[in-house]
Amino acid sequence: MNMMFVRILIASIVLVVAAVVVALVFGERSWNSGTDAMRARLEAARLPKAPAVYDAAETDTLPAPVRRFFRSALTEGWPLVAAAFFEHEGTFNMSETGESWKRFTSTQRVVIDRPGFDWDARIEMFPGIAALVHDAYIAGEGVLFGKIAGLITVIDMPRDRELARGELMRWLAEAAWYPTALLPSSGVRWTAVDDSTADATMGDGGIELTLRFRFGPDGLIESVHADSRGHTSPDGTVEQLPWEGRWTDWERRGGMVIPTRGEVGWVFPDGYRPYWRGRIVRIEYEFTPLP
Repeated sequence: MNMMFVRILIASIVLVVAAVVVALVFGERSWNSGTDAMRARLEAARLPKAPAVYDAAETDTLPAPVRRFFRSALTEGWPLVAAAFFEHEGTFNMSETGESWKRFTSTQRVVIDRPGFDWDARIEMFPGIAALVHDAYIAGEGVLFGKIAGLITVIDMPRDRELARGELMRWLAEAAWYPTALLPSSGVRWTAVDDSTADATMGDGGIELTLRFRFGPDGLIESVHADSRGHTSPDGTVEQLPWEGRWTDWERRGGMVIPTRGEVGWVFPDGYRPYWRGRIVRIEYEFTPLP
């Protein structure tokens, strides 16, 4: 082989690799800048939290399973959660009909009043290439978009009322991680169903929704269920399906008992199919000032 040709080939390969690296670095920086902007919006929508602590007397008139939950999960006299930061790791099923689980890592910022969150995830698609995803509820608006390597858009859902409803639903279902947000003083109304189940209702931005919470023998939340949430099919159509989250591995963190593992899935006509399985790697809480 001609040495000149070899040198040109090597130089071309080096240039292509360098261009790919530059593109990946640019995509990462652009994505991170967008994350900073979204979380700034999240903070700007926060409302001041008055000094407050958990008083078990607040739960005296609640349905029995809800009362048991608060008395198992919360500490008398402990301040309420005002905001939180989480790091997760786990797997995400990229297939609608089969099993195509990809590893992910994510960070999540949550605020309690007004309710909001931003989930920033990196889902490994190929070695060195990740799908970057934002799933969020900010100032009454739902957000769901993703880009391969922060460069190529693969999903960008219309920011309509249905998306906002689904994202607020996620905030309420995940309140097991910030359980003082489920207190009546935080705006949640509880209705008895039976000795192990109760419905939680809340509203924000003109949206009101109800989720069904099922509690285990230890008083802690086993699952959270919605009768209908908008599910986007591969062809782009949206249908209403039951949706469910399940919680396990409860530990004491920040004066509260919270689940450190969970999974979330859709309930199709042929049964429950999880698409997210994860665990908490790190938590930081911000609490209301003491009275």
